[in-house]
Amino acid sequence: MIDLILKKGKERSLLRRHPWVYDTAVGKLSGKAQSGDTVRVLSHDGRFLAWAAYSKDSTLRARCWSFCEDDRIDATWIEEKIQRALNARESLFARTSAVRVIFGEADQLPGLVVDRYGDWYVTQFQAAGVEAFREVIADALMKQPGIKGIFDRSDAATRHREGLAERVEVLRGPEPPQEIEVVEDGVHYGVDVRKGHKTGFYIDQRENRYLAQRLAREFKQRHGRGMRALNCFCYTGGFSLALLAGGAEEVISVDSSADALEMAAKNASRNGFDEKRAKWVQADVFEYLRQAREAGEVFDLVILDPPKFASSHRHIDRAARAYKDINLNGLRLVAPGGDLLTFSCSGAMDVDLFQKVIAGAVIDSKREAWMIARLGAGADHPLMMTCPEGEYLKGLQLTLR
Repeated sequence: MIDLILKKGKERSLLRRHPWVYDTAVGKLSGKAQSGDTVRVLSHDGRFLAWAAYSKDSTLRARCWSFCEDDRIDATWIEEKIQRALNARESLFARTSAVRVIFGEADQLPGLVVDRYGDWYVTQFQAAGVEAFREVIADALMKQPGIKGIFDRSDAATRHREGLAERVEVLRGPEPPQEIEVVEDGVHYGVDVRKGHKTGFYIDQRENRYLAQRLAREFKQRHGRGMRALNCFCYTGGFSLALLAGGAEEVISVDSSADALEMAAKNASRNGFDEKRAKWVQADVFEYLRQAREAGEVFDLVILDPPKFASSHRHIDRAARAYKDINLNGLRLVAPGGDLLTFSCSGAMDVDLFQKVIAGAVIDSKREAWMIARLGAGADHPLMMTCPEGEYLKGLQLTLR
């Protein structure tokens, strides 16, 4: 047994069941541990705190598996946590075939992400601990009924910080198809699990796509016409297709990636939407918003769902300026009575700061806006209440008065 002994006073976060131990909290290691080894975390005076996965190369030196001293972190324990996570998401498959079935720390499997697309799993092993149980995890997933295979997309920057090489490969079963088709709330989407962002699709935006679809439907009922909407950073058209399904008359979708836009247009055809209702624009969103404003464009709904602007706390100031820029120009494009859906997926930017940035954009736009709702990820991305850092996706729905 190898003990990771903390400095005096550094046990407080673990006593509150926060699952991370940073290198600055470590006093000493009782023996030689390799990355991925399970260690016993003790306070400076020898009290048991947690079982954790050790990572010798990361500033996040240990990620806690369990705070119960009687637990034994072995294949059986891992398999039980996987099954519990899968069972918790079962009800979601009534409305979608794209579900995040394992969400890291929230499922006591720190650093592991598993998404299910139809009959396929896509994995991301983002930490040394779950990497050490890689084969155990793959075997447990393949026991699930109806699964054809597993594709591993362990290519996130987190791997480098953990001292792990990138992996993009078949983990179990045959090669997955070039595009896996999934259905969410009646809308069909093609997913490229090999090259797409994250694991190929933004599963976390499910509830917000449904909100967009509902807003389009209600707008048409209220006004007798379909809305005109702008979807910025549209990627493969998630929000755009939801709006079209809701009855939007025209949706302009902007992204800098030609490949993403090609898939988005293909997704629109997949659903049989009239191509005249959808316009796909390859452009820099910052520049497009300025040009649209100068041209006097007006939209009933504007959606801003940018990529991560702040990868760490060092980039917060720069990210805040970028968020304010796009939101200031986005607000000026919304028709009176229209809505703005704005998001941040930067985990380093907390909810309060994001709201303050958007409030600053509202003030500078000289528009009057109500905040109707705070938005976030779906139920398959639960927030571990003792680890608020897990709330990476945050959003606001504003109505322009």
